[in-house]
Amino acid sequence: MTVEEGGEFWGWAGRTLEAPARTAAGTAAWLRLVAVPEDKAFGKLWEGAWEAQHALGSLDGHRPALIGLHDATEDGTAYRAELSVRVDEPVLSTDPILQQDLDLPGQWWTDLAHPLHKLAATPTDRIAVRTQYMQRAIPQFLDIPAPEAPCWNTAHADLHWANLTTPLRILDWEGWGAAPAGFDAAMLYAYTLRCLATAARVRETFPALGRSETLAAEATVCAMLLQTVDRGDNLVLEYPLRMWAQEIRRRYP
Repeated sequence: MTVEEGGEFWGWAGRTLEAPARTAAGTAAWLRLVAVPEDKAFGKLWEGAWEAQHALGSLDGHRPALIGLHDATEDGTAYRAELSVRVDEPVLSTDPILQQDLDLPGQWWTDLAHPLHKLAATPTDRIAVRTQYMQRAIPQFLDIPAPEAPCWNTAHADLHWANLTTPLRILDWEGWGAAPAGFDAAMLYAYTLRCLATAARVRETFPALGRSETLAAEATVCAMLLQTVDRGDNLVLEYPLRMWAQEIRRRYP
């Protein structure tokens, strides 16, 4: 395998480094290098891509397949190199938060709903959202008790515009797992709040949003992002998140 020059991307807090690469046979690929302290080389984020490949496959071509994995340890740091099929299409946004409305064809939205529905029906022991977090964060940031989730299913759990392309590919599968029903739709909606036309299209594509069955998911996502605002991140979302929080409070039984 060789790494191509240029085009390196650092992940959140410098935890990952990604770059275009080629296999020994010359096939275009994508290299993702993860580094953590040796005693933390386990668990949901460490195993996410590997377990997604075995449980989900390509999701009908919408999830880039993992084609190789290699682990190494040096001086107390564990490294994991993941080699995946390269996605040549650019992401729809360089930032998770959508900054301007997108004119996406109807088929793109259909293509998005289908793999998320298939994903939701996939059994998993992985946990993306913990009830303990919901019970702590929702009262803190929305001032209501955590709603009961009538159903839990499997979610990508980090569905935002920097993880989506057109034609549709869904990127970054390290955090997938069980979450309250509607979690992915709520997450995408939250990251679209500044762009009213596209936000309306998200709601049209996922009509359960705004209903009782997704109240727990919406409250959880809203609390998560308000927590990031409280820490000084995603500040441009503060006002629309607080307006969404008011709507969620009005819907609380």
